[in-house]
Amino acid sequence: MTAKKTVLITGANKGIGFETAKRLAELDYFVFIGSRNPENGLLAVKELNALGYKNVESIQIDVTNSESIKNAKVTLESKIQKLDVLINNAGITGEMPQNASSITLSNLRAVYDTNFFGLIEVTQHFLELLKKSDEPRIVNVSSDLASLSNHKNPEYPFYEAKVTAYCSSKTALNAFTVMLSHELKNETRFKINSVNPGFTATDLNHFTGTQTIEQGANAIVKYATIGNDGPTGGFFDDQGEIAW
Repeated sequence: MTAKKTVLITGANKGIGFETAKRLAELDYFVFIGSRNPENGLLAVKELNALGYKNVESIQIDVTNSESIKNAKVTLESKIQKLDVLINNAGITGEMPQNASSITLSNLRAVYDTNFFGLIEVTQHFLELLKKSDEPRIVNVSSDLASLSNHKNPEYPFYEAKVTAYCSSKTALNAFTVMLSHELKNETRFKINSVNPGFTATDLNHFTGTQTIEQGANAIVKYATIGNDGPTGGFFDDQGEIAW
């Protein structure tokens, strides 16, 4: 591979993940398009190829399936010596409504399996490859709906959006970011952050978001490519730090 750096993006066959893949390909990263459905991954690669990006490849990975994650690791290890960036983008909202008093445990578990447990398992499996990079980066795609400070603030624009499974799974994701960055604090090359894309129009919210896909990818790309003087263990959007 001639690209200077490598990146794996989960859930990259569409939406913000796809836009992030395109932007990083523009920056000469070799991009592995993580997709639960292999056919969708191949279609995403075909679309990027048509736009002139040849430094992309599809890799099948279902973040809720341990065997799929292990197979993706083996596949990646056969292709590259190191992984420079891991972007944990795959996520779901779950079934609605999600009132705290009545949400089903099956709905709660399904959301956490993707947004939290799956993210942790993917990260743990690819840490070995990341540690071989000179400048390893992990971006955990979160949401401002994860902020407990926001949820206690009546002035917050989405104060009424108490979506129990989705919001709390992203709060838990943020806690994992803090714990992992602390554990690896002596590995000063690592930069591990939670990033909020903002309320972006994707199929995740039935295209009701107020931001474009391009705007949504800005913060993810920024923290995937930060230098060695950049922050770690934080929670950011494209305007700066967000309160936990």
